[in-house]
Amino acid sequence: MAKAEPSFDAPIPGMSLTAEVGSRPWQNPPKYAAIDDVLNHYIPRITSPARAEELLDIMELGVPVTSLADTIQMAGVMQGLHTVDVGVLAIPVIMETLAYMADKEGIEYELGMQPTEDEDNIPETKIALAMKKLKEKMPEDATKSEEIDVEKPVVKNEPVVDEDVPTSLMARRV
Repeated sequence: MAKAEPSFDAPIPGMSLTAEVGSRPWQNPPKYAAIDDVLNHYIPRITSPARAEELLDIMELGVPVTSLADTIQMAGVMQGLHTVDVGVLAIPVIMETLAYMADKEGIEYELGMQPTEDEDNIPETKIALAMKKLKEKMPEDATKSEEIDVEKPVVKNEPVVDEDVPTSLMARRV
């Protein structure tokens, strides 16, 4: 069998960094510099019947309004319509417009502003439910065979120490 010849159709490393300065939309001055101009650009497009139907369908699928608003403004930055900072200032107005449209149509939507749950803080109800499921799965004789001494405090990661073996730093290990 003949060896497969290598393909040299791939881009050269660093090729994306060789474009002429100013040839990309974000390297030029923005089309809109004021927040009012940016909002006057976005609001009519968002509320147009065809675009509004698409956005409402997306919100109905469960995509958070914050994600939609961020995507809309970031696309404007990449097209050179406005700068990132003006886009960030436009996000709350875009979010309110999208939420108003969803409320008007009676569509349930997720705003996306809920705080994330702390992974280290597990609710006691979840712990109790997990313990209940574990007890149901365990055979009855396994729960009876191990009795816990309630009087003796339990210390996690307590090393097992044999009193006959020396435990000093320089003691010989057996």
